[in-house]
Amino acid sequence: MPAIRIYQFDSYAKEFDAVVTRVEKREVYLDRTAFHPRPVGGLDADHGWLIAGERKLRVVDVVEKEGDVAHIVEEPPEGLREGDVVHGVLDWERRYRMMRLHTALHIIAGILYKRYEALVTGSSVSPARAHADFDLSKAEDWRRALLEAVEEANSVARKCIEVKVYWLPREEALRIPGVVKLAEKMPQGEKLRIVEIPGVDVQADEGPHVRNTCEIGEIIVEKLESRGRRRRRLYFNVQP
Repeated sequence: MPAIRIYQFDSYAKEFDAVVTRVEKREVYLDRTAFHPRPVGGLDADHGWLIAGERKLRVVDVVEKEGDVAHIVEEPPEGLREGDVVHGVLDWERRYRMMRLHTALHIIAGILYKRYEALVTGSSVSPARAHADFDLSKAEDWRRALLEAVEEANSVARKCIEVKVYWLPREEALRIPGVVKLAEKMPQGEKLRIVEIPGVDVQADEGPHVRNTCEIGEIIVEKLESRGRRRRRLYFNVQP
């Protein structure tokens, strides 16, 4: 069975216990995990540690493989076997920064969708910065559209809106206008995880988010770039 993804129920779980389901070279698979794998949702992988007895294995990458989560450790996990119990610890500073950027991206995407029916044509969230590509073919001035969206997003973030997470049957979820804002990908599964920022955005989404928009801080535009008619790119960050 694939790992239960703890972060989908509790994005603030920093530590957890789990059972090893298999080990393949430097890849460790668990029955449950709080580590978010790349490339799900455009987010970079979580880093951290797996502690097994006296051993502390550094997790340097986490990848989704065939529906499961592979925790890639720095050194070969010699002696680690199926059935062993490990304690996972996230690099919380890295994760929390990505959560802030991820929620900021949802606010910006929600604003651009309402104004221009803009879909997201690509995105990447890392601890260092985030970028997102939008189809802004309905905007007269795409640069102005992005700058104004970030300005409004900052205003929204300061309102301290609670971010809601819940599941809906697929058919019910897909009836919500704009619930899928990715231009080239549809969510899978009979039930969809919904992330809602009331009055701002509703999206089917699998990744971790902050609980409240006021945790985001100030959103800062770093660069605007045209990558083609359907890819107007916004590079942005949040205050440290």
